[in-house]
Amino acid sequence: MAIPVIIDTDPGIDDALALMLAIASPELDLRAVTTVGGNTGLAHTTENALRLLHLLGRDDVPVAAGADVPLVRRDSAPDPSTHGEDGFGGVRLDPAPRGADPRSAVQVMVDVIEGSAEPVTLIALGPLTNVAVLVAAFPDVAARLERIVLMGGGARVIGNMTPAAEFNIWYDPEAAARVFAAGVPVTMVGLDVTHQALTAPEDWDGLRGGGPVAEAVLAMVEFYTAYYLAVAGTASTAQHDSLAVAAVLQPGLVTTRSLHVDVECAGALTRGMTVVDVDDVAKAAPNADVALAVDADAFNRLLVSRVTALDARLR
Repeated sequence: MAIPVIIDTDPGIDDALALMLAIASPELDLRAVTTVGGNTGLAHTTENALRLLHLLGRDDVPVAAGADVPLVRRDSAPDPSTHGEDGFGGVRLDPAPRGADPRSAVQVMVDVIEGSAEPVTLIALGPLTNVAVLVAAFPDVAARLERIVLMGGGARVIGNMTPAAEFNIWYDPEAAARVFAAGVPVTMVGLDVTHQALTAPEDWDGLRGGGPVAEAVLAMVEFYTAYYLAVAGTASTAQHDSLAVAAVLQPGLVTTRSLHVDVECAGALTRGMTVVDVDDVAKAAPNADVALAVDADAFNRLLVSRVTALDARLR
């Protein structure tokens, strides 16, 4: 039986590929997509989700808009350098024949979780604002989740927004702290492993001459590659969010340890740092399964083959 999932996201190029992987994978039953401000602001992330699902033939999946600002912060802002002002690197997908669901993101989460005969897995690919509201306002509903699998943070001090913090956690650290403290099973897929989950431009050569999905992927990857070349001096791009989806599809791809995780909210230099007690110094009870290693080659084959097959099916 397919795993029922909700994807909370802020598309985003790597978010787009993650959604493609989810839709291309029969192991998952995508019940809803909820959006959050992050990579490029809520108006863009919601429109991007609608257009992407239309491209992928999934206008049946509800898309609901959530929080555009963090729980507490008012100085968090999108970072257009990574994904472009619109989130898709200037790639314009056709408009969807529908708008967002009139329900809020959190209400859609509640309705899907309560309406599912099987426990739902919530895959969080952006800042955790919506998820924090869910666990605070509807703790009994959140307790019915199979688990939350989130892309964010790092087991060691590692960052891509600051030297100490990954973007999703940095954007709304108070939300992240609440999610880790909520008592719901959490798997954290952070930069330690996503920095190894790379695709090179030539990995996508099988899409050349393909259909509309292939054209969109190749154009997005071209923008993403240019960013990585400018910032990191490499043409290989980290597929952060797809690895979180892959960890639900094939849990054996990542090696995890049960560890205690907290989030720094007050430090001027360390805001958004995930403080992971890898060496059990504090002797605190574990509250998350933290990804520490990944089979990068197997992940790469999974992502590229599934997206290529999806393009072929939708031509």
